[in-house]
Amino acid sequence: MKRILFLRSNPIDPDPRVEKEAMALAEAGYEVRVLGWDRTANLPRVEVKPFGLVERIPLRARFGSGLGNLPALLRFQVALASYLVRQRRSYDVIHACDFDTALTAFLLSRLLGKRVVYDVFDFYAEMLRKTPAWLREVVRFVDLRLMGRVDALIIADDARKEQIRGARPKRLVVIYNSPDIPSLPPLPEDPPPLRIAYVGLLQVERGILEVLKVLKRHPEWELDLAGFGGDEALILEKAKGMPNVRFHGRVSYEKALELMAGAHVLFATYDPAIPNHRYSSANKLFEAMALGKPILVARGTGMDRIVERKKTGFVVNYGNLDELERALEEVFSWTREKREEFSRHSRQVYESEFSWSAGRRRLWELYKIFD
Repeated sequence: MKRILFLRSNPIDPDPRVEKEAMALAEAGYEVRVLGWDRTANLPRVEVKPFGLVERIPLRARFGSGLGNLPALLRFQVALASYLVRQRRSYDVIHACDFDTALTAFLLSRLLGKRVVYDVFDFYAEMLRKTPAWLREVVRFVDLRLMGRVDALIIADDARKEQIRGARPKRLVVIYNSPDIPSLPPLPEDPPPLRIAYVGLLQVERGILEVLKVLKRHPEWELDLAGFGGDEALILEKAKGMPNVRFHGRVSYEKALELMAGAHVLFATYDPAIPNHRYSSANKLFEAMALGKPILVARGTGMDRIVERKKTGFVVNYGNLDELERALEEVFSWTREKREEFSRHSRQVYESEFSWSAGRRRLWELYKIFD
């Protein structure tokens, strides 16, 4: 039986994609453990999950602080390398998530005789929001070469093939960010109030401030906001004094699904000026489908094509408050019959094209090469 070690630069508290993939491989009979980075240094060092052990490296650092986080990132790389060497007899395959674990994993794998799967959640050079352009280009160059050297490469959307053009992977697999949601939840009560939900990274480029502005125009509408990120303090300051905004902080994935299931509409209006957003295939897009919810996305992102083609929500221009408001007003105006009809359609699209069961099968097929 092969033993798989996942590497992630967050604490897996939660991390839906990592946890789904780990569970899928555990169900296939692999022994799975996950190593993450606890930037708060407050979480349990070891935690038992249904798929296996989660271990955390406790090193304090901030999200979204650019080069200011470089010393902590380097300490994390040293701790990661030390773990890989010390625990070398406990794993056979390294499943490295994103460049900030994959480079160290690959370099050590050559010395330790391990196989490496590189799972690209986001193209790392285009995630570096506060980093000089020359350094981003160096990271891009190294990353594309790395993608051609690892044993297998996973990307989250077909559109990302264009983003990683220049890489020559030995094996390439597409696994969407689809949730594992077995059935449609009951519809929430009819509006009013209109309930909106967002659970994810708290960054200003994700359209959160624009939704807050619309909610100031409509105090009768409500927003459930949850997550964490580099702009958390700024976003909470803007929401201060708004009784129609409920902030839940960092939540479990089960709680996240509960918040989204209780909403009438979700949004993922990411700024298309950011290259990663132009190829984004966010969890929220597929969670909305699986839960039968309409979703608002920004034109020019990786999600707008799917939403328009499959009629699973609304596409608005990023930052356009009037378009955002009109889309929300339309959802608010729907009858229960219309919402039930939309919910069934959205779920059918999920089940026929984007279900997690298809992603699980692709992951199993990929790992057969190591058996």
